[in-house]
Amino acid sequence: MRRILVIDDDERIRSLLAEYLGGRGFAVSGAADGESGLEALRAGAFDLAVLDVMMPGIDGFEVVRRLRAESQVPVILLTARGDDFDRIVGLELGADDYLAKPFNPRELLARIQAVLRRSESAPAEGQLLRAGEIVVDPDRRSVRLGDRAIELTTTEFELLRTLVANAGRVIPRERLMELARGEDYASFERSVDVHISHIRKKLGDDARKPRLLKTVRGVGYTVPKNP
Repeated sequence: MRRILVIDDDERIRSLLAEYLGGRGFAVSGAADGESGLEALRAGAFDLAVLDVMMPGIDGFEVVRRLRAESQVPVILLTARGDDFDRIVGLELGADDYLAKPFNPRELLARIQAVLRRSESAPAEGQLLRAGEIVVDPDRRSVRLGDRAIELTTTEFELLRTLVANAGRVIPRERLMELARGEDYASFERSVDVHISHIRKKLGDDARKPRLLKTVRGVGYTVPKNP
């Protein structure tokens, strides 16, 4: 289940989106100001943030600026001011999309789905995925750690490719479970843990103190950008 954080000082907006998006398969959390929103994004594994621009304390633009210094989680900005200047500033700071208030929840849902598709889309042909010494070649379906080639099963490759493509972000176990349901899918949730264990072993990563493929207890797994 994809997790969305709604950062808006208007409780009605937070409640509306929690009900509407929650009824369409998303897990929705809320934050009433920019500071608490940043704390939640740093502490949790969210797939996308819906962020109001006009808030007390630090505004949405400042939240995006601070967030982009440490994370690439997708962001959709909401604002009561729909002029081009605000839209351009938001996009230049690193927001992925922009929607003026008042908005139709169906349009926001469509934009969320589009942004999520873009954020998880396959890389361009010939593009390598990198996280520190880990290099994934999606075209050749190969993995290298420094100068060493790493042999992975199909499922192991898909799991590692997803993690490296989203380096620095925590990928929830539910999303990884979807990828693990291949021909060598084991049973239930332990399947992901077993695959991750195999990948770590092949990478030579210490299972007790992993450096390349880290566990975020109760949430999922992540590959640091610079392990």
